[in-house]
Amino acid sequence: MSVFATLVEQLADLLRPLFGLSAAAAAIVAFTALVRLAVHPLSRAAARGQKARAALQPRIAELRRKHGKNPEKLQKAVLELHAEEKVSPLSGCLPSLLQLPAFFLLYHLFSSGSIGGEPNTLLSHQLLDAPLGGRWADALGDGGAFGGAGLVYLGLFAVVTVVAYFSYRLSRRMTAASAAMAGAADAGGAGADPQMPGAAAMGGVMRVMPFMSFFTLVTVAVVPLAAALYVVTSTTWSVIERSVLYR
Repeated sequence: MSVFATLVEQLADLLRPLFGLSAAAAAIVAFTALVRLAVHPLSRAAARGQKARAALQPRIAELRRKHGKNPEKLQKAVLELHAEEKVSPLSGCLPSLLQLPAFFLLYHLFSSGSIGGEPNTLLSHQLLDAPLGGRWADALGDGGAFGGAGLVYLGLFAVVTVVAYFSYRLSRRMTAASAAMAGAADAGGAGADPQMPGAAAMGGVMRVMPFMSFFTLVTVAVVPLAAALYVVTSTTWSVIERSVLYR
C-alpha cells in the first residue's frame, strides 16, 4: 500500500502543472489507462478467441447432430474441438479478472485513514470540490446533489449513463450476431442441446450482459471517488476497445 501510495503521489506531482489541485484525480485516470494498456494484449486475444468460437459453430452443430443423444460424449467432443483449435471458452474473462487487483488497491488506498502508520495524505486530494476519499452519500450530506461535490458526481453519472448506453447497444449487436450465427449453423438440425453442460447458465449470462454496464452506476455511487474514477475510466476504455476489436 505504501509503495502504491507513493506511485500515485509521484504521478500526481508530474501532472500538477497541468491539472493543479485535481492532479491526483488525473493520476488515477492515467494509472487506469496504464493498467488497460497492460491488459490490452489479453483483450485482443479474447476478441480473437470469441471470433474463433463463432467460427466453430458449424462444427459444433455437426457434433450435436452426431452425439445429440449422448450428452457426455457431446461434451467431450466439444471440449476436444476447442483444445484442437486452441480456443479457450474462458479467455474473455481474463482481462476483467486481472483488473480487479488495481481496483481493490485504489479502494483500500482511499478508504484508509493511515498508511504504514502515517496519515494518508492522499485523502486531502480532490477532483474539483469532491474529495477523492469521499462517497456520493458524503456529497449529498455536504451541499446536496447540486453542491460542489454533488455536481462532480452528477457529471460522473452522466458519463457512465452515456457509456452504458453505447455498451448496451454494442452488447446487443454482438449477442444478436452470435445468435444468428448459431441459428444458421443449426439450421435443419436439432438446435442447441438444452442438456449441454453450462448451456442454461451461458444463455442467462448472454441475456443479462447488455445491461451489465448500467450496474456501474451503483458502483460509482458507493465506492470512494478515486475508485469510481477508475471504474468510469476503465468502462469507457472497454466500450471503445470492444467497438474496435469486435467490429
